[in-house]
Amino acid sequence: MFLWFALAGMTGIAALALLWPLARRDGGVSAQASDIAIYTDQLAEIERDQARGIIAPTEAQAARVEVSRRLIEADAAAKSAPAAGAFSARRHRLASLVILVAVPLGGLGFYLHLGSPALPDQPLTARLAEPVENASLDELVARVEAMLAANPQDGRGWEVLAPIYLKEGRLQDARQAYANALRLLGSTARRESDFGEALVAEAGGMVTDEAKAAFQRAQRLDPGDDRAGYYLGRAREQDGDRAGAVAAWQALLDATPPPGPAAAAFLRKEIARIGGEPQAGTGPSPGDVAAAETMTPADRAKMIQGMVSGLASRLRSQGGTAEEWMRLIKAYNVLGQSDQARTALADARKALAASPDALKALDDLQGALGL
Repeated sequence: MFLWFALAGMTGIAALALLWPLARRDGGVSAQASDIAIYTDQLAEIERDQARGIIAPTEAQAARVEVSRRLIEADAAAKSAPAAGAFSARRHRLASLVILVAVPLGGLGFYLHLGSPALPDQPLTARLAEPVENASLDELVARVEAMLAANPQDGRGWEVLAPIYLKEGRLQDARQAYANALRLLGSTARRESDFGEALVAEAGGMVTDEAKAAFQRAQRLDPGDDRAGYYLGRAREQDGDRAGAVAAWQALLDATPPPGPAAAAFLRKEIARIGGEPQAGTGPSPGDVAAAETMTPADRAKMIQGMVSGLASRLRSQGGTAEEWMRLIKAYNVLGQSDQARTALADARKALAASPDALKALDDLQGALGL
């Protein structure tokens, strides 16, 4: 019932907007009467000015003639207005009748054709109470938002909502939701990388200082976090350090376990884009991965060992970044080669002795791996 009242009210407002100009049809006559009054006052003013000696008789006569001419024209227009006004009034009445009939009937016709008057109301509260499997994505988002409005300290709710905001392009909301999840649930590599990725999206693809800090925290928590490694390489590229970007992405190709075929192809493409070239014999190609799937466990272990040995040889001969050294140490630890991991850790400390941050990251990794 409320819908019909609302529709009737909107129809009435539309009709009133159309009738309002027609209600002012006497504006011409009123304007002419006003002109006559003004000119009459001007003639009286001329007489007073002449009596006080403000203007000369000749000037008063000239002004009197001009005002009188205008007064005669206004009087003639006023006398001819009623005849024209009669015809105008008939047109106004006809137009008013058309508006009063056509607007409501036309609006009702369109609604009956396009609308659904028999459909019951669907208030938001009732829809949110439906089973989850029957709800749309927008309704599910509304449920979580309502829950968070009542309990804003629910970190899990923010964590669920954040990627949906990001997918829908609500970038500021996504960034805030990820920040809330971090604040309430604590820092993990995945949460830090999620937060950093939202910041990059909000900045139009730029790795901001805040995003870079988030990816650095993620990598300290998990040196094998591929997203953090990739975006830190992007940050180096933005800073003009193309060699550093190539080294960061090459480290991802050299990682153990290796990246999947799609990720490896993407990293090679990124390295080529900035003028670099993946080093021969490092990182698995899609063919390597496909071949590994058909290998025996012994052959597969031999292949992985060869990749790790290749990375170790390159780092000892050419040096590398802290991220690359940590990947090597972690790879040895995964393979159960604790002695080699400790040796790589000592070599990394020597190679990175000039970088306090790198040494701090190595200390954290040593404690995490129990070396």
